[in-house]
Amino acid sequence: MQTVNLFIGGDHCAAANGKRFERNNPITGDAVTSAAAASVEDATNAADAAAAAFPKWSATTPGERRRHLLAAAEALRAAGPQIIQAMMEEIGATEAWAGFNVMLASDMLVEAASLTTHITGEVIPSNRPGTMAMALRQPAGVVLSMAPWNAPVILGVRSIATPLACGNTVVMKTSELCPRTHALIIEAVASAGLPKGVLNAISNAPDDAAKIVETLIAHPAVRRVNFTGSTRVGRVIAETAGRYLKPALLELGGKAPFIVLDDADIDAAVAAAAFGAYMNQGQICMSTERIIVLDSIADTFVEAFAKKAASLTAGDPREGKTPLGSLVSAEAASRIRVLVDDAVSKGARRVAGGGGDGTMLDAIAVDGVTPAMRLYSEESFGPVVSIIRAGSIDEAVSIANESEFGLSAAVFGRDQARALSVAARIESGICHVNGPTVHDEAQLPFGGVKASGYGRFGGTAGIAEFTELRWVTLQDGPLHYPI
Repeated sequence: MQTVNLFIGGDHCAAANGKRFERNNPITGDAVTSAAAASVEDATNAADAAAAAFPKWSATTPGERRRHLLAAAEALRAAGPQIIQAMMEEIGATEAWAGFNVMLASDMLVEAASLTTHITGEVIPSNRPGTMAMALRQPAGVVLSMAPWNAPVILGVRSIATPLACGNTVVMKTSELCPRTHALIIEAVASAGLPKGVLNAISNAPDDAAKIVETLIAHPAVRRVNFTGSTRVGRVIAETAGRYLKPALLELGGKAPFIVLDDADIDAAVAAAAFGAYMNQGQICMSTERIIVLDSIADTFVEAFAKKAASLTAGDPREGKTPLGSLVSAEAASRIRVLVDDAVSKGARRVAGGGGDGTMLDAIAVDGVTPAMRLYSEESFGPVVSIIRAGSIDEAVSIANESEFGLSAAVFGRDQARALSVAARIESGICHVNGPTVHDEAQLPFGGVKASGYGRFGGTAGIAEFTELRWVTLQDGPLHYPI
């Protein structure tokens, strides 16, 4: 079992009260990580350390911040083997998924480094004689970052990279399900020469999460909040941030629709839908959860998709013999089984899957899902996809938009203009034409609408989230005042 401590003001330290908690391997149940369980005092100390480091860090040159972030990208890649091992032990990830996390997260740090010289303002014409009016972007202050367990390196790095590039200091509250994975990320980034206090991290026992989060949001130095995770928790974060008048960037749950039009390339659609539905056991916010296929090609598509899904079996990721690994917990696996049983009991047909043991489930596909079934509307967040048949494009779009979620979507059709017009009608922050619902690039604006959150990570859109826009004027010459 590995030991993880807090990281405050450049130092690794135990919780003030000495409290710790354990994270168990979801497959074996064995304790794999012992992490410091932060108290309210520790949370306050972390925010204080970030606040103390802010004046100097915010005044650094763009080139200096860039050098630190590029060095951090190299350090993260070097720490890859340890991070991959931690992901496999803490959340049951496959080696391929863990390795992809490290690769993309490293690229995110490189992209963030490129942003340091793109934090620009503008000169705006003023109606007042002799006045030069400027809109300037400046670092906001301390940023509270919270990332989940499912893509812990990608989302962990995303939560801190752009804030640091913009000259902010950061307190990261790590996930209770992968404290070692997140601690290794922080250690790698901090090792790139960041001044003490610029990057801080605290881990907490699950029962203490609410008070730790509120303490951090309430801290006067914390000026921005970003959270990636479930909609249920995101609502709480949003309410708390609103109470303290702190802007929040939220990327939450999803139930991505995948529309297959009557002129779609079936083989391409099957490949993309299977990747989107089952990559990382379907535990991705962008995972394809609803395949909406037009009646005229439904039978052909379902037959081909069922064959593909049946080939995607699950096993112990440490053995590396199967394309799918473990779900994050026994509770998650049980919930998937309940959702599938409910659908089948109400008339749906399971066309693939059903095998697996414990936290490992083979890919499941369910045809004929209707609004009467829980699987139709509830986020499954596992290796199961609903197939829903539609009589027309209008009906397909209506089904896609019925969900409370609106993160990612996809449309497949050979007539690209028609497919693009369908994409324009879907209520989602992201939509891919002839591509999978699972797709992320550091330079692109990532985020959702409706119950999937608000605000955007990525590229110059991220700059707007993590800087303060100020109006500054310079007066040249006398002014006439009416009094």
